[in-house]
Amino acid sequence: MKWDRAMPRVRASPFILQRNTLQGEQTVKRRNILVAITSLVVLAISSPSQSAGPVVTVFKNPTCGCCGKWVEHLKANGFTVKVQEVNDTSAYEKQYRVPRSMVSCHTAVVNGYAIEGHVPATEIRRLLSERPKAVGLAVPGMPMGSPGMEAAHSDAYSVFVFDESGQASVYARYPAR
Repeated sequence: MKWDRAMPRVRASPFILQRNTLQGEQTVKRRNILVAITSLVVLAISSPSQSAGPVVTVFKNPTCGCCGKWVEHLKANGFTVKVQEVNDTSAYEKQYRVPRSMVSCHTAVVNGYAIEGHVPATEIRRLLSERPKAVGLAVPGMPMGSPGMEAAHSDAYSVFVFDESGQASVYARYPAR
C-alpha cells in the first residue's frame, strides 16, 4: 500500500513504542516459561521415576503368606513388583530353568534372570549390577530369617547362583542370628 498524502500518518511516541516493546518481551518470557513448565511436566509423566527400580514378576500361590512378605521386602527395597497368582509354580520353575535342587515356594523373573525363593533384595541388586553369565539366583527351601521368613531367630542360609547346566555355587552366605 502506498502512502497517500491524504491518509493521516500515525506517529508513535517513544513512550508507546517502549511500552509495546516491553509488553512483547513479557509475552515472550511468559511463553518461554510456559513451554519450559509444560516440557518438565511431560518429561516427569513420561519418564520412569528415579525411585522405581527394576520390574520383578513374581509367580506365587495365592495362599502363601511368606511369598507376600517377600514381595513387600522387594517393594521396600525399591523394586517394582508384578504378582501373578498361580496354583502351581512348577511350570514356571521349569520355564525359567530352576534346578530341582534349588526349588522353593515362589519363582520370579527380573531383567532376564530367574529368582527362586527368598533371595534378599541386596543380592538381586548385586546380580543386576554385576550381570554374570548365569540363569539366576536361588535360596532353596524356606530358611527362617530370610526375607519373608522373619522370625525371632534365623538359620544360616546361602544364596546360590546357577547356570544353564544346573550347576550352582554359593553367591552369598547369611549367618544364623
